[in-house]
Amino acid sequence: MFGKRLKELRKSAGLTQQQLGEQLNVTKVSICSYENGTRMASIETLVDIANLFRVDLDYLIGTDTYVVSDNSEEYGIRMSKEEIYLIKELRKHSSLYSSLLEDPKRTIELIEKKVH
Repeated sequence: MFGKRLKELRKSAGLTQQQLGEQLNVTKVSICSYENGTRMASIETLVDIANLFRVDLDYLIGTDTYVVSDNSEEYGIRMSKEEIYLIKELRKHSSLYSSLLEDPKRTIELIEKKVH
């Protein structure tokens, strides 16, 4: 998720990999590796990237915090936007979504058998 978000942020800022690397004091090859997911940035570089683009580290590494209620007790969970999108898409298929809610393990096993 980090690589995808870094690339989106870089492109939306109109920066090349070389330009971003210069601003962060890392090489163009490092930026390319981060974006391709073959290398992870150091914590210092992650903080620099978050500060440069004015985003939270949670967003940068692919997590978003949502608060949900469970028996009137609030707690936070972290989900990426892609996970939330998956849930929204599942809700469009009411019978599948209901099956998942009723017996998640069995439904997932059936899906796995069908896919493989």
